[in-house]
Amino acid sequence: MKVLIVDDNYNIAETIADYLSLTDITVDFAYNGLAAIKLLESERFDVIIMDIMMPKFDGIATVTKLRDELRCDTPILFLTAKDSLADKVAAFKAGGDDYLLKPFAMEELLLRVQALSSRGARQDIAELTFADITVDSKSERVTRAGYVVKLSRIQFKILHLLVKKAPQIVTREEVISSIWGDQPPSSDALRSHIYSLRNALNRGFTDSRLETVHGQGYRIKN
Repeated sequence: MKVLIVDDNYNIAETIADYLSLTDITVDFAYNGLAAIKLLESERFDVIIMDIMMPKFDGIATVTKLRDELRCDTPILFLTAKDSLADKVAAFKAGGDDYLLKPFAMEELLLRVQALSSRGARQDIAELTFADITVDSKSERVTRAGYVVKLSRIQFKILHLLVKKAPQIVTREEVISSIWGDQPPSSDALRSHIYSLRNALNRGFTDSRLETVHGQGYRIKN
């Protein structure tokens, strides 16, 4: 088994690693969320142990990005001192699979890691479906009613965001922030991508799935 520990407390991370190593578990480290994301772009693990309170990128934001953008399907155990119900709700909503409070017993941590590893990869991460549209994040394959829809990379990212949020309206600002970050395109460029995406989704169909809601944003509708 291969486990990634994401925790900015070196002593805790190394103590966990020493204990897990006794059971022939291979351990790697990331000491903040950004480092974890970078590592997980190229490495696979059986289980991730994730702290919440970390500099640069906290655990909730890290797991949200791993699930939503990297489509990481590795089981994630939150290991944290944050014990409120709101903290737990946020952790599971972000994509966590288990939650263990500090201080903790090493034996219990091991049992939970083994249970998550036995459960295997999440099956609800790679594919998103709404109405007759299916988006496979790993292969970047899009279908509508079983027919393949060919999209550019940016069009795929926009559609992925809209399907994930469907049927909610996604504001123009949300689209720009999610796709381009702090380097927004011109308004004409965004309109062009939306126009091309709508045409690609509608090809061969009489009803449109992509709706522009004037003054509010965009959405995928039934």
